[in-house]
Amino acid sequence: MRIRWVVGAVLAAAVIGGGPETPPVEAQCAGGYDVKAGSNFAPCPPAPKLSLYKRLGGREGIAGVVDDFVANMVADPRVNGRFKSMPPPAVFKLKSNLSDQICEASGGPCSYVGRDMRATHTGMQVTEAEWSATVENLVKALDKRKVDAPSKQELLGMLGSMKRDIVGH
Repeated sequence: MRIRWVVGAVLAAAVIGGGPETPPVEAQCAGGYDVKAGSNFAPCPPAPKLSLYKRLGGREGIAGVVDDFVANMVADPRVNGRFKSMPPPAVFKLKSNLSDQICEASGGPCSYVGRDMRATHTGMQVTEAEWSATVENLVKALDKRKVDAPSKQELLGMLGSMKRDIVGH
């Protein structure tokens, strides 16, 4: 009879939530080893890698990079002829499209709905020198925002795949 009572009490505690709590992952891992009971100090699993979107600071971080990038382009005599005379609504649309494009490419919740790069740049005759200046201006914006080197390389790799649709058309 006593055994039934004990079993019943244990089951009730488990159902109600009175059982022992699992410590948070941070408490289970110390010095790179899993220290929870019965683990024999196995190595902790690697922390999940944040998406590029999150590493760039989400929408706000991306918008900041884009603002700095566009400012760099306007200030750069190698490419500013293409941007100086843009009316404010066109600048807003450019920034919005760039932000959405980077957000989507980096794994964020945005959708780029602008034209594809070939259609956008056909007839512009963007030169190799202008492409290089554009990349330098983006790197400068990423550096200003203190984006780490691996994230910077990942983003540049994604955007670099568009070069064939932008240069020379």
